[in-house]
Parts: sequence; structure tokens; C-alpha cells
Amino acid sequence: MSLRTDMANDRRRQLAYRARLLTEEDWFSTVAVCAIAVNAILLGVETYAGFADRWEFQLKFLEHLLLGVFTLEILMRAAAHADRPADFFRNPWNIFDMVVVLSAFLPFLSENTTVLRLLRLARVIRTARFLPQLRIIVTAIGKSIPGAVSFLLVGTLLLYLYAMLGWASFATADPEHYGSLGRAALTLFVLMTLDGLGDAVNAGLQISPWSVLYYASYVLLSSFLLVNLLIGVVINSLEQARVLDEERKAPAAPDPEAAQELRDRIAAARACLEDLEGLLVQVPAQPEKAGTTP
Repeated sequence: MSLRTDMANDRRRQLAYRARLLTEEDWFSTVAVCAIAVNAILLGVETYAGFADRWEFQLKFLEHLLLGVFTLEILMRAAAHADRPADFFRNPWNIFDMVVVLSAFLPFLSENTTVLRLLRLARVIRTARFLPQLRIIVTAIGKSIPGAVSFLLVGTLLLYLYAMLGWASFATADPEHYGSLGRAALTLFVLMTLDGLGDAVNAGLQISPWSVLYYASYVLLSSFLLVNLLIGVVINSLEQARVLDEERKAPAAPDPEAAQELRDRIAAARACLEDLEGLLVQVPAQPEKAGTTP
């Protein structure tokens, strides 16, 4: 049983080694990027009804061909991790690729034209896997989501406070913009982009000269402070994504389990050699036959 297990492990290592050599070749990534580009072109072409009807058979053939290419690609990437299957699922891109590809084979999804087109559109996102700079940006977007949620909560709180203050101060004189909490919040949300700020300040001065402090403090907090905080969150996320990408490119540390297994096999081979040496020592030397005298 141990011999069979060792042989199976050796076959998995050989398969993973050969598949890894293949997937690390430049032409492998080039073929995948070209397939994604062709897929994007086909999606755009299908929006023209006359062209899609005229070349329906050819477009279907290319779609099935691309699906075969993407399926073969994900199978090769999975084979490259045959010796360590868990590492395959530690890469989020592998999980994303597998979900997108396998979903096309599900009957209840493949029969839905809208869902199928959305899945084909999701393949375009896979371009980020093969373009380092784009991959860093996509990773940074994912890293910035927790900070962006906190930023959104702070922005919502600020908008609510100033909307209530604006409603209490300007609802009677300017009901069109501050007649309710919703109108006030919408007005302030537009002012966050500094669009129409001059008109709003002039209208506020006709109501009260203190409105300048209201608008100045709001613009300072929303358009400058919060925006700078958001930029800081994005820059920090970009730096984290760049560090993660450099760590991914760095040589991986040897697998402790594989190293321990190799040491055990070396120790077993050494023990077998020592046993053979002991057996050779125990075998008595055969006496030479006496020569016959003429």
C-alpha cells in the first residue's frame, strides 16, 4: 500500500511539474489574453442585430471554441497544483475563473441568454490576471472597500447633519431646495461636487449673512476633508496591493510537508543501505578451492 501511495504521489508531482512549466510560459498567457479579447469583440458584435443574425452559426462556433479554450486553461492551472490542491483555491483569481467557466456548463444558466451574456462579460475581467498593473488596481479596489464603507458612513452622517441644519434654517425661505430632509440632502449632495455653489451662496446671503459659514464649513468638510480621506484610503490600498503582488512574485518557500516527506524517504533509503551492508558483513567468505597438482 505504501509503495502504491508513493507511486501515486510521484505521478501527481510529475503532472504538476509539467503543467506548471506549461502555464508559466509567456505564450500560454498570450493565448488566454487573445481569447479574452476575441470574447469581448464577439460580445460587441452581437449587439448589432443584422450582423448577429447573418453570422449566427459562426458566432456560436467561436463561442463554443472560446469556452473550450477557457476550460482547457483552468484545467491546466488546476493540474499545475495537482501535488498541492489546496494552493489552487488560495488564489482568488483561480476561484473566479473556475466559477465563470463552470457556470457556462450549468443547464439552468446556459439556457438563459441574459445570464450567459453576463458570464461572458465577466470573462473580460479576467484580463486583470495577466496585466500586472491592472491586477494591482483591481486588488487595490478590493482592499479599499472596508475603508470606503467607513468613509460612506462618515459622509452619510455629515450629509444628514447639514441637511437637518439646512432644513431648520432655510425651509421657509427656500422650500424648493430645503423644504424637506430629502430635498436638503439632495441639494447638499449636488453641492458636494461644487456644482452651483455660487448660486447657493448668493441665495443664502439673501436669507441670512450667516449662511456663508454654513456653506463654507460644509464645503470644507465634504469636498476637501472627506475627499482627501478617500484618496488616502485608495493610495494605502494601492500600496498594500503592490506589496502583495511583489510577495506573489517572490520565490515561494519550500513546502514543509513535502520537505519532511523527502527527509523521511531519504532516511528510509539510508536504513535500507545500512541493512544491506550488515547482511554483506554477516555472509562468510567462501574458501578458495585447492588447486590440483599434476
